[in-house]
Amino acid sequence: MIVGIGIDLAEVERYRFDETERARFARKVYTEEEMGYAMRKRHWPERLAGFFAAKEATRKAFGHAIPWNAVGVSHERSGKPIIRLYRGYERLLAERAVRAIHLTITHTATTAAAVVILEG
Repeated sequence: MIVGIGIDLAEVERYRFDETERARFARKVYTEEEMGYAMRKRHWPERLAGFFAAKEATRKAFGHAIPWNAVGVSHERSGKPIIRLYRGYERLLAERAVRAIHLTITHTATTAAAVVILEG
């Protein structure tokens, strides 16, 4: 049964930060894992936009604001993106009877999109 669904779009241009802006924004929004992953990629702004869209889609699926850096995008060995909750927000899974969080992210040079489905 679906207990929540969220979708979000992010414009890649908004994530083309200089080094100072990137460090400041990263502290507020991204996990260390997300930043490490994105910065290893040639087109890192696309990854940052995709991660932001995934975080916002997750917040929408749960129906309320979760701190940005308490929602993280990780990857399975296969490369499949997954959502992880941190800083005590893992409790939302039990509180909402969520058995699985499904995530898909896509991006082009200009736009990133993410869809999150909470399965109960």
